[in-house]
Amino acid sequence: MTDQTFHFTLGPVQGFVAQARRTRDFWAGSFLLSWLAGAAMQAVKQQGGKIDFPTPDDTYLDWLTGAKSGAEGPRQGCIPNRFKAVKCRVPGNFKPEHVEQSVRAAWAALAEAVWRGDLQPHHPNAETRTIWERQIKGFWEISWALGEDSSLLDRRKNWRSHLPPEEGGVKCSMMAGWQELSGAVHPGDNHLKAFWAPIRERDPRDFDEGEHLCAIAFIKRRFVGAFAALSAPMPDGWTLHGWPLKGQMPSTLDLAAAHWVAGLKGSESALEALRAAAEALLDGSDRGLGLLRCVRETRSQALVNLHSSALFSHVRENTKLCPDRGRVKAVTQAIKAAGQDGEPSPFYAILLMDGDSLGRLLQSDPNAPPKISRALNDFTSRVPALVDRHNGCLIYAGGDDVLALLPLEDALGCAAAIRLTYLAAFQQAFGRDGCSTLSAAVTFAHVKIPLTRVLRDSHHLLDDVAKEATGRDALAVRVLKPSGEALQWARPWECAISPEHPRQLEIERIAQDFAAQVCGAAKTDERADFSGKFFYRIREQFAFINPPKDQHDIEPVFDQAQAVSLLAVDYLASGVTYEHRLTMQDAETLIRPLLEQCYPVRRYRKDDSTHRTGIVFTPTHLPKDTGEVEFYRQPRLEADGALLVRFLAQKGAETR
Repeated sequence: MTDQTFHFTLGPVQGFVAQARRTRDFWAGSFLLSWLAGAAMQAVKQQGGKIDFPTPDDTYLDWLTGAKSGAEGPRQGCIPNRFKAVKCRVPGNFKPEHVEQSVRAAWAALAEAVWRGDLQPHHPNAETRTIWERQIKGFWEISWALGEDSSLLDRRKNWRSHLPPEEGGVKCSMMAGWQELSGAVHPGDNHLKAFWAPIRERDPRDFDEGEHLCAIAFIKRRFVGAFAALSAPMPDGWTLHGWPLKGQMPSTLDLAAAHWVAGLKGSESALEALRAAAEALLDGSDRGLGLLRCVRETRSQALVNLHSSALFSHVRENTKLCPDRGRVKAVTQAIKAAGQDGEPSPFYAILLMDGDSLGRLLQSDPNAPPKISRALNDFTSRVPALVDRHNGCLIYAGGDDVLALLPLEDALGCAAAIRLTYLAAFQQAFGRDGCSTLSAAVTFAHVKIPLTRVLRDSHHLLDDVAKEATGRDALAVRVLKPSGEALQWARPWECAISPEHPRQLEIERIAQDFAAQVCGAAKTDERADFSGKFFYRIREQFAFINPPKDQHDIEPVFDQAQAVSLLAVDYLASGVTYEHRLTMQDAETLIRPLLEQCYPVRRYRKDDSTHRTGIVFTPTHLPKDTGEVEFYRQPRLEADGALLVRFLAQKGAETR
């Protein structure tokens, strides 16, 4: 027996997960990536390897090997795609290539099961089979290394030995650059329609009109039906299994509409009439609303089965989707009868979170790996319930990564709650605070924006804004509208969390305070009718208050107290009506914390030699000695903080 360290990685991660046309594609990519990583872990264990970091989820591996069975197997991915088997004790004939072979055999077995169940009944020609086999064999890039040097895997990946196959013909609707399966030469080829029409007729809810998929995308869309019966022999004498899965997912429209639907106050007969009218207009429902807690808890079958797309005017006004204008009118009338005016906000949220400083922690403490694994396993076991409690849908929680879809109203609170859980898990494992932190990106996206674009943007927001530009242990928020980016705001967590309520962001509390002041908002719980004059003029006002740009040594014309008074006067004069008349002091109480959230703040490690700009700043609720970090606040106000307050208070709706 010898001690060796085995390094392994599987990709492309983003190329598999992020390319998605539906939320279900999004979930499927994440689930399958974790399942394949689980096959790699089991292959290491089968040869006597001991994986200390990250510690594999034994329950997950039990399902993968068939040791567990039933109807409630894991539904979310929980195994990172990259791992090291630290001090992997293996016999001298340990074969690392068996790990790669196991992953490829698992993927091939699933692909063949999907082929037999979904494509073979349509008697595809030889060209389709050729495309299928080429893409199945050529997609995954797997790298591994044996040795103690922690840089071995990165050096191995730099060889760039994986060459994706050349792809011709018509390209996949979901995964850019990959050929769709019919083998059609151009989009107008009659063979394209002839191939996909019977597949679409057999499963009309799984394939949109005009949608043509490659082998990888087809598996993501249809693997659930083949997964339960999957059984495949692996190298080293073990058998890989699937288990029963429910592929149902809430759509982005379900997420956007969730709280609006839960707030319907009509009688059960009125709600049933709305459900029936929506189904007549758009032919059924995927029942995704029922997966979201706030709708589920209404216990109304009419709402659980409601087709949320029919609630949005941009869908009803689309004559291609809704050609029967009489049915459109029936839905509009049913909405009014069900007790709601207007329509839901067309925004939902993607929450992406990732741990900070784990590499530094591993290097500084030789006993860290088992402690980190214990902390991460405790953390990921708690995330599903947290996301469900915030009316969301978890896509992935594995290691220090979290990916979830949520209604607009719940995303920031969910991020704050998950962060506290992460910090508590590491405090419990190490017996002290500050071992590792968690950065987050929340993207509020309009339902019209393609999901792939939103996810790609979310990764940029996390990596480049929350981590790089804000100094890690930070939250970054972006609002995406069909016209482009509407605003971006970021702050270190210590400067973003409400001092009185650690599970609430200060900017959310400010938005609630503004909304409560507007006439009728506190009584009706409806969107605040904010004065566009005040918030749309705020950039102009900040330009007047701020010191000259890029001239940090020049003092601003107004100090902070004067700026608060100036904007309070402007707010009182903006034409907003109030439940009670506001005094100047009331207005300043509203404006002061708003302005505080508009000053950019960046965290630096004290041992970091990076050039600093701004002035040292310590949040009032923190001790003067902030340990290994310090905060620098910029002297210029940025309007995006105020515009985010407006967006949150109005739930994304423009003032009418």
